Amino acid sequence: MSPMSGFRVTTLAAAVAALALPGLALADTALARAPLTPVLVFMHAPPLAKFIMLGLAAATIAAVVICIRRLMAGPALVGGSAFLSSLRLGGPLAGGLGSAYTLLNMSVGLSNRPEPPPLQVLAHGFAEAMLLIGMGFCAGAVSAICHWAVEARIDKAVLKG
Repeated sequence: MSPMSGFRVTTLAAAVAALALPGLALADTALARAPLTPVLVFMHAPPLAKFIMLGLAAATIAAVVICIRRLMAGPALVGGSAFLSSLRLGGPLAGGLGSAYTLLNMSVGLSNRPEPPPLQVLAHGFAEAMLLIGMGFCAGAVSAICHWAVEARIDKAVLKG
């Protein structure tokens, strides 16, 4: 086994272990009493959920930028349509994956507690899951609209020429 393949196996094992560890339930009573905002939900999300949220936000912005560039390109047909097409389905799937991960961590955290937590503690986990789902649907909807606009421009350019 080469040193590089050993490094890959070690890196993969570390990544799997990090994903397999259950997240700790948010049990700070002062935090549970704080007003719940999307910024607070993002700040207390686990790293994987933060990564998915940032990726969905960046993909949504990229979809709008690609759409604007394609529409301003005039009759020239430039790339980007495949990205928009794949984000239509990939955005909601990524949001669902992040939501499932969050709900799994909540379930594991709740099963390890001797007494049931108050509803305010559970609200943070549910808000994180709903934020991920909402961001995924938003990315999918924006990319679908942008894809339709770009495809209409392509159809117009092809049929006109």
